[in-house]
Amino acid sequence: MPGLSAATLASLGGTSSRRGSGDTSISIDTEASIREIKDSLAEVEEKYKKAMVSNAQLDNEKTNFMYQVDNLKDTLLELEEQLAESRRQYEEKSKEFEREKHAHSVLQFQFAEVKEALRQREEMLEKHGIILNSEIANNGETSDTLNNVGYQGSTKITKEELNALKSAGDGTLDIRLKKLIDERECLLEQIKKLKGQLEGRQKNGKLDSLRPEDAALENGTDMHVVDLQRDANRQISDLKFKLAKSEQEITALEQNVIRLESQVSRYKSAAENAEKIEDELKAEKRKLQRELRSALDKTEELEVSNGHLVKRLEKMKANRSALLSQQ
Repeated sequence: MPGLSAATLASLGGTSSRRGSGDTSISIDTEASIREIKDSLAEVEEKYKKAMVSNAQLDNEKTNFMYQVDNLKDTLLELEEQLAESRRQYEEKSKEFEREKHAHSVLQFQFAEVKEALRQREEMLEKHGIILNSEIANNGETSDTLNNVGYQGSTKITKEELNALKSAGDGTLDIRLKKLIDERECLLEQIKKLKGQLEGRQKNGKLDSLRPEDAALENGTDMHVVDLQRDANRQISDLKFKLAKSEQEITALEQNVIRLESQVSRYKSAAENAEKIEDELKAEKRKLQRELRSALDKTEELEVSNGHLVKRLEKMKANRSALLSQQ
């Protein structure tokens, strides 16, 4: 093998040295790039893990918010039902109160009419000299006496007049009293005539010649007067009994009105409280809905960020694989 010259050997040595230094620099750059990619990959993986944890927390918060919203919806529905029931009961009690109030006013009007009629009757009887003394016993029976102030004696009314007075019972009290007074005046005139005849016969010494028919007529008239007295006093006792009964009914109705007013006030307060609670629940519902929308928006943002990180991670993995394949 012929010997190589010094120049040739020097040229070969220089070429080999340059090739070795170039390979070393390429190896150093590749290792630095790989380390950088690994660091970036670790950083991205850490961010990805944090994003997944945050996403899981947001999902849990979203589930909790949805559960709270469902519970609030159920509570709101129950309160709306209670409010509707309270309003219905309030309307029923209001209607019942109006009915009781109307019945109370009607009874008050009837009571005033009966009281006024009784007062007018007593005034009319006193005006014409009739004094009624009635004692009402426990069993409802009456012991009545009728006295004539203007005339000392018995008042006489015929059987036909008494029947006529009783048949007028369907009329007003004033008409019946007027008939009673007119008949009384007529009977007083008859009594005066009979007394005058009796006194004249006594003066003339003809008392023995008094006819039995006249005495019988006078006695019969006295019996009719007693019956009339009893009937009049019985009617007054009935009116007084009705008056007392009306007073009792009015007292009971007033108590019912007070009770219904208290119930109406309670139902009104309950309805106002229910409306207040309903407004508070609606405000709480709106607040939770806003928080839910905010959580959903944040979740969507994190999902978008997660998608970008996943794409970046895949790109970095692809670059790493390409670099490893080049080695």
